[in-house]
Amino acid sequence: MYLKHFSLREAPFSITPDTAFFYPHEGAQAALNTLLIALRSGEGFLKIVGEVGCGKTVLCRQLLKTLQPECVTAYIPNPDMDKTDLLLALARELGVTLPAATARHQILNVLQTCLLEHARAGRRVVVCIDEAQAIPLRTVESLRLLSNLETEKRKLLQIVLLGQPELDQKLARPEIRQLLQRITFSEYLGPMAAGRVPAYLAHRLATATCDGATDGAVFEPRAAQSLARHSRGVPRLLNVLAHKCLMLAYGENEHCVTARHVRLAVADTGGLDAVDPWWQKRISFPFAFSKSDLQPVQVMRVNAPFHRPQPAAGGLR
Repeated sequence: MYLKHFSLREAPFSITPDTAFFYPHEGAQAALNTLLIALRSGEGFLKIVGEVGCGKTVLCRQLLKTLQPECVTAYIPNPDMDKTDLLLALARELGVTLPAATARHQILNVLQTCLLEHARAGRRVVVCIDEAQAIPLRTVESLRLLSNLETEKRKLLQIVLLGQPELDQKLARPEIRQLLQRITFSEYLGPMAAGRVPAYLAHRLATATCDGATDGAVFEPRAAQSLARHSRGVPRLLNVLAHKCLMLAYGENEHCVTARHVRLAVADTGGLDAVDPWWQKRISFPFAFSKSDLQPVQVMRVNAPFHRPQPAAGGLR
């Protein structure tokens, strides 16, 4: 399509969570740092909550990629299963083969044996559960039982829950308060600041470049500003709009994306107004972009400043 036109090796704004395109804006880097520090210090249960499209899955994959040289890792992308199936999925991720008809207590015993072997070899085991808000209440007990697997000195299994804000609501239910008490660190992952959008666009283009002929300043300053405003800094929405802008520019045989292209892309994209009220109240866009160097220039704030919300529950104890 437009790859040759812009001298690109691959599509730079795919919504597939590819760690090669991971952009460490302030929120993403803070969440990653919290996870790495807590896991390396031996914490058992951690939680990341973020809005739809803010990059939880790519953050999870970046975490696993970073930990692979030092840990045994497991990834469960869809935990919407019963308590036995969740244990079986974890066993498969750890390389343990079990018949489907195995009783739950037998699966726990086999898992404990596997984890003890890793512990004796000095290996830590980390499991990341994505879309954790989908875990059925009846399955939460299995997570609590897994958190009980430990020696006198250390946890045998470290668990990271990543989910949408509904995860906090689920964990606040009184019937599963025992699990909430085990979460020692929490972090919030929100949209990126408007001033980061030009660098985000340039990073994605540079990652997908074929050679030095690729222009990293494809998006004009006003186009980047418009993308920041319409996407609210949500990476998934940014990617959708930027991809459409490149298609429009290619169709007109242009090598720069203008604010007009952004307006056309916005008109063709649904869901941009389906934004949670807290975004509308808390996010302002206090930056304009100079035409010469795409650097943020401070201008008057027109909305209330962005205050990073504190985790509802399960934070530092």
